[in-house]
Amino acid sequence: MRRRSLLIAVPAGMVTLAACGDDSGSSNAGDTASPSAPATSAPPPPKIVDGPLPAITAGTQFGEKPTVAKGSGEPSKQLAVKTVVAGSGRTVAENDFVMANYLGQIWSSAKVFDNSYDRKTPLVIQLAPGSIIDGWRYALTGKKTGSRVLFSVPPTWGYGEQGNEQAGIKGSDTLVFVVDLQETFNARSSAKGKEVPQDDAALPEVGTNTDGKAPSIEVPDAAAPKKLVAKYVIEGDGAEVGAQDSVLVQYKGVVWDGGKEFDSTYGRKQLTSFSLQQVVKGWSQGLTGKKVGSRVLIVIPPDLGYGENPPPGSGIEKDSTLVFSVDILAKM
Repeated sequence: MRRRSLLIAVPAGMVTLAACGDDSGSSNAGDTASPSAPATSAPPPPKIVDGPLPAITAGTQFGEKPTVAKGSGEPSKQLAVKTVVAGSGRTVAENDFVMANYLGQIWSSAKVFDNSYDRKTPLVIQLAPGSIIDGWRYALTGKKTGSRVLFSVPPTWGYGEQGNEQAGIKGSDTLVFVVDLQETFNARSSAKGKEVPQDDAALPEVGTNTDGKAPSIEVPDAAAPKKLVAKYVIEGDGAEVGAQDSVLVQYKGVVWDGGKEFDSTYGRKQLTSFSLQQVVKGWSQGLTGKKVGSRVLIVIPPDLGYGENPPPGSGIEKDSTLVFSVDILAKM
């Protein structure tokens, strides 16, 4: 499996969905040199200045892999930021998850230490303290999707005095990034697609609202199915999710018997990302093959859920059938 960029953040939440007794889940950390945050105390916010910044000499259009000149002279000690292509999409806010293609190189040598264009897979990462280097948070917050942003990051808001040996970045290196902002996601994000008829009275009915509020889940007064159910409520038009993928989601979970809610990203007001290799089998099997942008009803029988070992304090009884509404916002 091709690993993701080192910009990857450690996923939050999903405590109740972690696969019980399974230590084989793959890590979200990549094996390249992206701007994941170093473990240091946060410096004060930088000043945003116009330059200096090196020129983009080739691949100048949004979405094209750029070639960036070597930095000339001394770089700014602050954060130099320039919007090279102005988008007209949604405004990125701090703590959003962004989907972006990017290239990073060292100011003094023009050595490229990481880029997502060659992987042909955009990065999805949260602009939150501890998830990514501070330079990214400050440079991209307030920009609109569809924008290409060129910026330089001095060590203070990059990897600090320790640098990043894996990437060949010294503690004195200023970094230069080109970032193409494709999409942004937050706690109000929802599925986008066409509604699919819910005409099986023996299955729960899920609300189709896409206003960022939790959808309703109406469980029928009937026996729970013995096999896994995974059906579109809203069918998106994005790429299909693979069994090895990680995903960014909104979800709500209730118990079949009584319909009591036991977990929800909507209640926490925080999206969740996770690998399909690190969750209960019902989630992994139910989401594999489904399209990004979709809302999926998943009914998980006990043998594909928690069986006799539900998480302590979850409110889930032994041998419970679980019902989920899951909005697949992005593949990671």
